[in-house]
Amino acid sequence: MIKVEWLYWLIGLVFVVMAVQMATDRSNPKRWTSAAFWGLLGLTFPYGTGVATATAGKGGWTLPAEPLGAAVLALIVLAGFNFLGKGVPVTTTGEQREAAADRLGSKIFIPALTIPLVAILCAAVLDETGLFESGQATLLGLGLGCVVALAVGMLVTGEKKLSVPIHSGRSMLEAMGSALLLPQLLAVLGSIFAAAGVGDQVGDIMNKVLPDDSKYFAVVAYCVGMFLFTVIMGNAFAAFPVMTAAIGWPVLIQQMHGNEPAVLAIGMLAGFAGTLCTPMAANFNIVPATLLELKDQYGPIKAQLPTGVALLGCCTVIMAFFAF
Repeated sequence: MIKVEWLYWLIGLVFVVMAVQMATDRSNPKRWTSAAFWGLLGLTFPYGTGVATATAGKGGWTLPAEPLGAAVLALIVLAGFNFLGKGVPVTTTGEQREAAADRLGSKIFIPALTIPLVAILCAAVLDETGLFESGQATLLGLGLGCVVALAVGMLVTGEKKLSVPIHSGRSMLEAMGSALLLPQLLAVLGSIFAAAGVGDQVGDIMNKVLPDDSKYFAVVAYCVGMFLFTVIMGNAFAAFPVMTAAIGWPVLIQQMHGNEPAVLAIGMLAGFAGTLCTPMAANFNIVPATLLELKDQYGPIKAQLPTGVALLGCCTVIMAFFAF
């Protein structure tokens, strides 16, 4: 059986290999601290397995959680005090890239299409074979799809050295910086808010403000709340537990008998509309502006704002008329 931990270990190994590359890259003025950040992050993946095992009370490989917490604090210090730098990318010349583009044409999209195809195959077909850990076929299929896509990409381009795609990935990793971790951190923040009872407090406020038995006001409050909380927190997964605990579950589903999958799915989509409109969603908005070297770092947000607002309106109308 292929376990999900193996995928996490592979991800950690990639970070460690890239950290070694950074440490040897003299063009990076902050090569040692950059290597420390990504290397430390990579080591947390296998170490985290031992911590999770100990927390769950299972036998086998168990490790104390305190060193992992210290590692997280070290990552915060390295990122917060701007100790991450960028080296000169090891890449081809502009002429070589143009020649490769002419030679490959549309074949360049084959590796990208390989990832969803392998993921769908694993989730829809191989899930019943017992090959994958129970309930993890989709995630493992995504990881396997990335590995297969790497091999396919090297075949399509004729590249024979594995170090070349790793160097290219490292260049993108350095360009994105610590913003790469922002979605995961914000998702955890949502869980912390939910455990702290923020959703219950928001729900109490909404119960005092919303008119009694007003389905439409409640729908607007839930959808707009998902949108605004996502803008503030930068991640719909962070906003979801707060707004669902406040309005989605107690008011729209339990009190007004809304269809559970419809209410929750449309509410999450309203949150995704907010993702288009916030710099906090760095991976979607700020990082692309940096990678494309746009003059206005908020250019993607300005371009996406009308779509985000329109999508919010559609979500509100669809939920009001079709989720009950």
